[in-house]
Amino acid sequence: MIDVTTLLAKLVSFDTTSSGSNLALIEFVEHYLADYGVASERVMSPCGTKANLIARVGPDAPGGVVLSGHTDVVPVAGQPWSSDPFTLRDGGDGRLYGRGTCDMKGFIACALAMVPVWVNASLKQPIYFGFSYDEEIGCVGAPSLIKRFYEHYSTTAHVIVGEPTSMQPVVAQKGATNLRTTVIGREAHSSQVNQGTSAIHVAARLVTFIEDTMAALVEEGRVDEAFNVPHTSLHVGKIKGGTAINIMARECQFEWEIRHLPTDTFDEIYARFKAYCDQQSAELQAKGKHVEITTEPLNVTVPGLADRENDRVLRLAKDHLPAGCCDHAVAYATEAGQFQGQGLQTIILGPGSIAQAHQPDEYIETAQLHECTAFMQRLGQALETPYSG
Repeated sequence: MIDVTTLLAKLVSFDTTSSGSNLALIEFVEHYLADYGVASERVMSPCGTKANLIARVGPDAPGGVVLSGHTDVVPVAGQPWSSDPFTLRDGGDGRLYGRGTCDMKGFIACALAMVPVWVNASLKQPIYFGFSYDEEIGCVGAPSLIKRFYEHYSTTAHVIVGEPTSMQPVVAQKGATNLRTTVIGREAHSSQVNQGTSAIHVAARLVTFIEDTMAALVEEGRVDEAFNVPHTSLHVGKIKGGTAINIMARECQFEWEIRHLPTDTFDEIYARFKAYCDQQSAELQAKGKHVEITTEPLNVTVPGLADRENDRVLRLAKDHLPAGCCDHAVAYATEAGQFQGQGLQTIILGPGSIAQAHQPDEYIETAQLHECTAFMQRLGQALETPYSG
C-alpha cells in the first residue's frame, strides 16, 4: 500500500480552488491509476477547464461501491494561515495541515493508497472512483458524473461520499439553494419620502420575512431532531444598496440561502417568499409607488439526502466500522442527495471533522486517515464475495 501522507501531500499541492482549474490534479490521478493498470475516464465541464473522473478497480460486474470525492477546495484568500496552504505540513501534533486535508483530499488519498492492494485482490465486485469538480460552489460537477456513471458503468453500485464525518455514517443531509434578490425602487431626496420608493426599506421587509418564515416552519412542527439545527434554515449572508444617506435608495440587493430538510422542498419554501414579494409589490403599486423585485438562483438546488433506501450500503459500512458507530444527520450540503436521486443507495462517510473544513490552518488527524484506510481495507475484503442482488 502506498503511503497515504505522501499521496495527500501531492493532492494538497494542487491549488484546486473552485475559481480555477482542477485538471492538473486529474492528470496526476490518471497517471497514478494507469501505473497500476487502471483505466479512467474524464467527464469534462462545459468550459473545458475542469473535469470529473471515473475509474473502476476490479471486475465489470454488478454491485460494488463508488468512493466519491470532490477535488475542489474553498479559497484561502484573507485567511491567516500559519504556513503555505498548498504545502502539507506535519504539525508534530498528530495533525496534517493544508487546504483540503479534511475537505476532502484526505478521503481521496486514502482511496488512492488502496489501489495497489485492490488491483491484486480477488475482487468479485468492483470499486469505483468518482472524483468531481466544483462541489464547493453548489455541487455543479457531480450531475454529469452521476449521469455518465449510471448510464455506462453501473445501476447497482452503492455510494460512499467521503465528506468529513469523523468516520461516522451520515444517512441524511439538508438540501441547499443560494439566491440573489434585487429590489429596484425610485430615487428621491430623503426629505421628500413621499416622492420615491426606498429599495432598502423594501428589502429590509423581505429580509425580516425570510427570518420569520424560518420561525413559522418551527411553529408548524416541521422539525427533525436528527439534525443539530432541526428545521429548515433560511439565512441572508450579504446585502448592499444605496448611494448616499440623503438619497432614497434606487437599488438594494441581498444574497441568501435556503437549507431545507429532506422532508421539505425548496419549491414549497420559496413559494412563501415569492407570495410575500408579490403582496409587497401590489401594496406599493396601489399607493402609486414604483418597485420591482426579482430573485435569481445562484446554483441548481442541491437535493437533500433522505434516510431511506440505504439499508444495504449502511450495513456494508457498519459491518466494517468499529463497534458503537451510530447514524447521523448533517446540515451541510454534499453530492450524496444527487447520487440518491439517481437511484443509488448512498451514505456519507469520511475522515476528519467538518469543524476543520474551510478554516485557516485546516487539518486532518493522522488517526483519522489510519481509521479510514483500515475501513477501506476491510471494505475491499468484503467485495471479494459476489453481488447477491
